[in-house]
Amino acid sequence: MPKNSKTVKREIDDDDVTESVKDLLSNEDSCEDSFKKSSLMVGDVPQNKERDVEEGSEEEEEEEEERPAWSSKLQYILAQVGFSVGLGNVWRFPYLCQKNGGGAYLVPYFILLVVIGIPLFFLELAVGQRIRRGSIGVWNYISPRLGGIGFASCLVCFFVALYYNVIIGWSLFYFSQSFQHPLPWHECPLVKNKTNTYIEPECEKSSATTFYWYRVALDISDSIAESGGLNWKMTLCLLVAWTMVCLAMMKGIQSSGKVMYFSSLFPYVVLICFLVRAFLLKGSIDGIIHMFTPKLEIMLEPKVWREAATQVFFALGLGFGGVIAFSSYNKRDNNCHFDAVLVSFINFFTSVLATLVVFAVLGFKANIMIDKCVEMNTKKIIDFLGKEINPSLIPHHINFSNVSPEDYQQMTSVIQGVMENDYPRLGLDNCDIKEELNKAVQGTGLAFIAFTEAMTHFPASPFWSVMFFLMLVNLGLGSMFGTIQGILTPIVDTFKVRKEYLTVGCCVLAFFIGLIFVQRSGNYFVAMFDDYSATLPLLIVVLLENIAVAWVYGTDKFFEDLKDMLGFTPYRFYYYMWKFVTPVLLLGLLAASLIQLGLSPPSYSAWNQQLAQEQTLSYPPWGLAVCISLVVTAILPVPVVFILRCLNIIDENAGGLSTVSYKKGRIIKDTACRSREEDEDDASLLNAKTPSEAPSPMPANYRKQNGPPSSADVALNGSCSTGYTMPNITDIPDMPESDL
Repeated sequence: MPKNSKTVKREIDDDDVTESVKDLLSNEDSCEDSFKKSSLMVGDVPQNKERDVEEGSEEEEEEEEERPAWSSKLQYILAQVGFSVGLGNVWRFPYLCQKNGGGAYLVPYFILLVVIGIPLFFLELAVGQRIRRGSIGVWNYISPRLGGIGFASCLVCFFVALYYNVIIGWSLFYFSQSFQHPLPWHECPLVKNKTNTYIEPECEKSSATTFYWYRVALDISDSIAESGGLNWKMTLCLLVAWTMVCLAMMKGIQSSGKVMYFSSLFPYVVLICFLVRAFLLKGSIDGIIHMFTPKLEIMLEPKVWREAATQVFFALGLGFGGVIAFSSYNKRDNNCHFDAVLVSFINFFTSVLATLVVFAVLGFKANIMIDKCVEMNTKKIIDFLGKEINPSLIPHHINFSNVSPEDYQQMTSVIQGVMENDYPRLGLDNCDIKEELNKAVQGTGLAFIAFTEAMTHFPASPFWSVMFFLMLVNLGLGSMFGTIQGILTPIVDTFKVRKEYLTVGCCVLAFFIGLIFVQRSGNYFVAMFDDYSATLPLLIVVLLENIAVAWVYGTDKFFEDLKDMLGFTPYRFYYYMWKFVTPVLLLGLLAASLIQLGLSPPSYSAWNQQLAQEQTLSYPPWGLAVCISLVVTAILPVPVVFILRCLNIIDENAGGLSTVSYKKGRIIKDTACRSREEDEDDASLLNAKTPSEAPSPMPANYRKQNGPPSSADVALNGSCSTGYTMPNITDIPDMPESDL
C-alpha cells in the first residue's frame, strides 16, 4: 500500500472491515446504482436533481426512508388543526371578545392574524418541512449559535404539558360525574345535624356550580402556601390523562395521527350541536346581539391590540415546536403555504364559532339570572309596600304574581324617581341583562362554573354535560399531542433514542412532577405556570426564530429554498413581513408584556372559604422566586448555547447536524456533526466545494483544492470523520490507477 493511501476503519453490518480508496474507485462501476440512490452524489448530477444534492447533506438516506410520514394530507391537516385549536379557543377568545368591544374585537384580531400569525406560522411550517427535523435540529441547522432556541422550545413545551394535562384531568372528572340526573352541581347540598337541616353556608353565599368546583372537585385551600395534601380524585384523573397521552403517542404519528380523526373533528360536531340547541333557548339572541354590538371606541386602546396580538400568537401554537415537528414528517414538495393559510383561517373561524356558542349560552344563563333577580327583588318590594314604599307608586297594570324584567324596570324607575334619597336604603338590585352579560368570565371560571350552571337548565342536561366535557377532553388532547410531539421529535432526531422508551419516560416524569397541581393548592400552581412559564419565553423564542431565518440565514436565501421546495416563489408580502414587520411587532409585544408585568406585580386569585368568594393575593417570596425561575429556566438555553459556541467550549460543528461519510461507494451522513463551511453552504461535500464544483467519483474528474493541503482532507473541514478518508489529490503523485 503506498504511503499516500490513507484508510480508516468503519463498521458495516456489525463486521469491521478496512477499505481503501483503491477499493472505492475500483468498485465504482458496480456501485453506480448505490451512488445514484444516495441522498448526495459526488459526480455529475442531473440538472433536475441539483436540489437533492443541496438537501442531501441534511440526513441519511436510510433515515429518510425510515422517517415516519403522514398517511394522508387530511391526517396532517387535522393534526395541525387539533394542535392549534385548543381550550383557548373556547374559553379565552370569547372572554377577550366580551371584554374588548364585542364584534369590534374581531377587526384587530383578523388584521394581526394576517400580519403576524400567518407569516410566522408559514415560517415554522417551511423550516420544519425543509430540514425535516424537530426544533433542536432545525435551529442548529439555521445557526448553531442560536441552537438554544430548540432546547428552549422543548422546555416550554414540557412546562405547558405539565399543567395542560391537569386541565384535561379536571375535564375527565366532570365528564365522569355527568352520568347522573340531576347533575351533582344542580343545587346546593344540605347539611344535617341533630336538630335541623340547612343549606351549606359556603354554597349559599356563592352558587351551586361555584361551590362544586372549589369545594367538591378541587377541595381548594385558602392560599398557595397551604398545600393541603393530594386530592386523590384529581390524582387519579391526572394518571388517566397521562396514560391516554402516552398510549396515543407511543408509536409517534402512526398512532397519534389516527386518534386525530376523532379528537380534531368531534369538537366541531359538539359546537354545532350546542349552537343549534342554544338558539332554541330563551335569551340566546340577547347574547348574540351583545356579542355583535361593536364598541368602536375600545378599538383605539393599545391594550386591545396587545391582547389581540397575544391571542393570535398563542392560538396558532407558535414557538412550541409542535408545528415544526408535525411539518417535518411531510414530503419536501408539500405546499406548506396553502397549509399555513388554511389552518390559520380554520383556527379563526373555530374561535368565532365557539364565541357564538358561548354568547348564546351566556345569554340564556343571563335571562335565568335576571328572572331570579326580579323574583327576589319583587318580594322585597311587596314587603316594603305600605311601609317604605307607597302602594300608589306601583303601576296599575303590574301583576305581582308574574312580574317580567320590563315591569320590574318600570317599577324601580318610578320608585327611584320619587324616593331619590331613600332609594339606596331599599337595597333593590338593577336586574339589568346588559350588566349580567358584561360580567366577563374566562378560563376555568367559564368552563367549570358559568357553562356548567347554564347546562343545568338545559332539557336533558346530563347529555349536554357529557358532550361538553368530552369536547374539552378532545380539545385538550389535540393540543397535548402537538405539545408532546414538540418534545419527542427534537430529542429523537438529535439523540437517536427509542421513541417508545422516551415517550413512556417523559409521561411518567411529567405525571410525578404534575402531582404539585393536584394538591389542594394545585389550582394556584396551574395559574402560576399558565402566566409565567410560557408567555414571555415563547415571545422571545419566536422573535429569535424570526431573526434567525430573516437575518442570520437570510431572507433571500430562504426564499430561494422555498422556491426550490414549493416550485413557486411565495408572495413578496412574506419577504417584508419576515424581514421588517414581524420582528418589530414582536419586539413591541415583548416590551408591552414586560411593561404590563412591571405594572402589575405577580398575584393570583385565591378562594376564601369564609367569604365564599375569590380574592386577589400576592405570591409569597418563594412563590415569586418560582415565577422568576420559570421564565429564566425556559429561556436559559438560548444564552448558554450561544456563549458556549462563541467560546468554542462546544464545537459549532456539533449539535446533531449532518456531514458526509461513505458506505460501500455511497454517501451517508454522520449526524453527530457538521463543518463550519457547511454552515454557510450545506451542499459542500469535499473541501468546501459548492454542488457545481463538487468532484465526481472518477479520479480524472477530481479538481485541485485551492490553497495548501490541511487536515481537512482527512476529516471534512476538520470536524467529522468519514467512512473513507479521501486523500488530497495534490498530495498524490502521478501513478497508475492500480497504485491508487
